Amino acid sequence: MEYLNDMALFVEVVKMRSFRGAAQSLNMPSSTLSRRITSLEKQIGLRLLHRTTRKIELTEAGQLYFDRCKRIVDEARLAHEQLGELLARPSGLLRASLPVDFANIYLAPLIADFARLYPGITFDFDLTPRQVDLVSDPVDVVIRMGEPASSNLIARKLATLQRGLYASPQYLAGSGEPREPTELVHHECLRMSGASSDKWTLTSEGAVEQVQVGGRFELNSVGMLRRLASLDLGIALLPAGIAAPDVEAGVLQRVLPQWQATPVPVYALTETRLLPAKTQRFIEYLRDQLERP
Repeated sequence: MEYLNDMALFVEVVKMRSFRGAAQSLNMPSSTLSRRITSLEKQIGLRLLHRTTRKIELTEAGQLYFDRCKRIVDEARLAHEQLGELLARPSGLLRASLPVDFANIYLAPLIADFARLYPGITFDFDLTPRQVDLVSDPVDVVIRMGEPASSNLIARKLATLQRGLYASPQYLAGSGEPREPTELVHHECLRMSGASSDKWTLTSEGAVEQVQVGGRFELNSVGMLRRLASLDLGIALLPAGIAAPDVEAGVLQRVLPQWQATPVPVYALTETRLLPAKTQRFIEYLRDQLERP
């Protein structure tokens, strides 16, 4: 397909009426340009240019070839420029799978701002915890909390969420407030479903405590954990940003504030690195906004 590049070189030479002028415009040596045009003529089997020391002139075949090539080169340039405009102003339907609670609390205001920035994009969001198959499901990007399972998907890290312990003032008034992680064994702990739901690992200035916890509630929704904690049913391990609205409202407060749990990463998962502009801009925007302190 090198002859396509040579066609563009030929068009530039004819437009400039000079090998030297075309070479300067293309930022390449005149000798290289002349050699490429000679090679093109050999491939075609016809002379395209009459060369003299002062100027060049098109042969009859050269004129016909130039008329055709110029249209092709112009169309290619237009296509390139339009793709550049598409990157600057992406449009189309963006389909994303989002975790329910993270989307409602963290992403909703960011999505609103993103939608105002790019009015040409429409949105189709699936807010469920189900496993999504990016190959067969009509989804452009999946946002998930936690380390992704090993797969062939492309994972881009968007943020890291700090986590702490939270309970309602009423619960703590009735059950007492723990002063050390080991005291959690005597409390109702609202646990996220998983293999290690009964073990919480907490750190504080280099110290590490792994505590055996228990309680009547184990579930797979961060939002429900927050809600149950605000209803005085126990102590929950929550991302700080998810707990923040209830902390500000006074229905939750931090427990053992000097201790933190292992942070939770947030990833954008896609099938390929070659993304349409709408998806690329969406991921970049979320990463830029979520990384802000």
